[in-house]
Order: sequence, then C-alpha cells, then structure tokens
Amino acid sequence: MYVRFVASLAALAAGAGAVVVVVLLVRTVPGPTSTSSTSTASATPAHPGIEGGRIATPDSPGFPSPPPGAIVLSQEAGDRALALAVMPGLVRVSVLSPEGPGASGLKVSLRFGRGYLMAADACGPGCYQSKVEGTPNSPVSVIVNGTAYAFELPKMSAPDASAIVAHAASVWNALHTLTWHERLASDPTTALHTVYRAVAPDELAYTIAGESASVIIGNTRWDRSTPNASWRASVQDPPVRQPQPFWQEAFDARLLGTGHVGGRSVWHVSFFDPATPSWFEAWIDQNTYRTLMLDMTTASHFMHDIYGPFDAPMRLHAPK
Repeated sequence: MYVRFVASLAALAAGAGAVVVVVLLVRTVPGPTSTSSTSTASATPAHPGIEGGRIATPDSPGFPSPPPGAIVLSQEAGDRALALAVMPGLVRVSVLSPEGPGASGLKVSLRFGRGYLMAADACGPGCYQSKVEGTPNSPVSVIVNGTAYAFELPKMSAPDASAIVAHAASVWNALHTLTWHERLASDPTTALHTVYRAVAPDELAYTIAGESASVIIGNTRWDRSTPNASWRASVQDPPVRQPQPFWQEAFDARLLGTGHVGGRSVWHVSFFDPATPSWFEAWIDQNTYRTLMLDMTTASHFMHDIYGPFDAPMRLHAPK
C-alpha cells in the first residue's frame, strides 16, 4: 500500500492534469484486513539519537515523525505539510516538502503565546525542535522562512483518546454503506472535489467534479476520463475493501476538545499514523462513534472529508 500511496502523492504534486491519477491510486488499494485498523500499542517505539525519540515509521525510516506521548497537530503550509508536536519540555516541528519526506535547511523558529521568538534546531531531515520549560502557552506560532503559522493548543489536558479512535475504526469497518464528500489538495491552488459512495464489502464509486469518474464492483471496474467520455471496463486486482478508515494505526491519540458537527455532539481528536505516514484530526460522534469529519495531512496531500449518510439503502450498478 505504501509504495502506491507515495506514487499518488507524486501525481498530485505534478499538477491538475495528473491529479486525476491520485484518486485512482489511493482509493483502489485495499486497506488493513483486520477487524480494527487502529493500533494502540502499550509501548510506542522511540528512535535513538533524537532528543525525545520519535515514533518509528517502518516504511519510511527517515520520516520526521513526532515524539511518543505528544499532542500532535498539523496544517497545510503552502505546498508543504507542517506538523507540531508538544509535550512537557519539548516542542517538535515536522516539515514535509512536496516531494517528501522531510524539508531540510529551513529557518524555523517558535513563539509561545505573546512571548519571544525561540530558534528550533534541526534534528534530522524535516525535523526541528526546541527544549522548553514545562508546557508552552497557546497559540504556538511556527515561523518557517519568515512565514508564521499558528497552532491552537487544547485548553484541557488533552487526555488519551486511543479508545475513542479504536472504537470509531471498528464502527467504520462495520458499515454497510457510506457516502462522503472530499476536498483533496496538493497546494493552495490545486485541489479536487470528489463524491464517493461505498458498499461493503468491495464496491466503490466516485465522481471528481468536472473530471473523471469510476465504478468498482468486485473484480471489475469502469472508468471514464471526462464527464462526457465513454466508460471503459478493466480488471480490478486486488479488489477494494470498503467502507474502511483511512488510517491503519493511531499513535499519540489525544482528545483536543468537544463540539458539534451537523447538530451532533462530537469528540475532536488528533493522532499520528506511522503506517502511511500521516497526521489526522477526526470529529467523532459521541453517541454512535461514527466519524463525521476527517482531516489528513502528509506530503502534497491535504484532505478534508465530510461523511454521511451512513448505512443508507444503496446499490452500485455497472454503468451503461
């Protein structure tokens, strides 16, 4: 899965013409086959040689991942992915170049609340960090080559949210049907808007606004390159497995707060997935544990999804 995911990110970074390829690659790769796609390991691995360690990313050893036990946040920073990890005594900034993984040679500094600027020292490709006294004040401003990006820290102590995320993944894997709307961007000017419909266990249809569309049913798929083009059938191998979460593992899962999405009470959580690797923020229904919104950040991949309806009557048919 990882190799094809990287290929999709490269296609997205290439521009609007190549961006259609992205969804084909990302969405036709089957995800985890276990009943739960969230790992809540009791011992988070640390990387030797870096102050505070880092969460291991087996398929991308040099990835500038966060230290274990931190609050993790992320955002789009132009065409770079920017992530922040905050824990008592240490603040780490991760910067991914459009090509990925780490953007080196940047001038990175930090400001906590209204305080003074503090330089962040390089700790590896795309990794910059500073030792601090206690927990810094909010907001944390990350200044990258002169441009500031603000991160609001949670007002609460950000308790562990591993159980919430694990339950949400189980609920997602048990869905029969799911519809969602997605914005997928590689930079501030290049984005796709896509509607997806999934029917368990192996059916998926999606339409990219003004672009291509696909229907996948079992071992067969149909694609068209434009809204008016003819459908072309081909073999889908391996079959997709849908619906399923985007993440495979969840480390440093923290409860950032609560709120409302579409009138529903939600938990707002963040976590890091070392398998992709990516940073996530999710808004999870407190009653049903359904994920109502999801943000995903990694190299050249800034995704915002809105989910629903869930388990509505739905059938996919071969296009004519």
